[in-house]
Amino acid sequence: MERLWIGLGALAGLCAVAFAAIAAHALGGYGAAAQAMVQSALRMQGWHALALLATGLWARRGGRLAHAAGACFALGIVAFCGAVYALALGGVHLGILAPTGGMLLMAGWALLGVSAFRAELGKGG
Repeated sequence: MERLWIGLGALAGLCAVAFAAIAAHALGGYGAAAQAMVQSALRMQGWHALALLATGLWARRGGRLAHAAGACFALGIVAFCGAVYALALGGVHLGILAPTGGMLLMAGWALLGVSAFRAELGKGG
């Protein structure tokens, strides 16, 4: 599973760089609000790509909680960033998907943190 989180993190990072390049050259026709939304989604995607990489490196020691964090990060990136991109670029509102994705991202951080404390206490994950 560790390789899954590292692979997904690398893919999310690759896509963030590609989307940033596209945004830099192709969003001139979009308004300032749409461009700001895309930049926000790109930041979240980039940071959480790194979180997935870190999760993959930590998961063996962090156990089940670290793997749950990786799942939250992966699903959260798709849900949150996908919903923001859809709204900003296509005007498509995907309902509760963005806030659900945001909650998943926060849950991922919480789970990753708890996995560190449990590992420190010798309880495993």
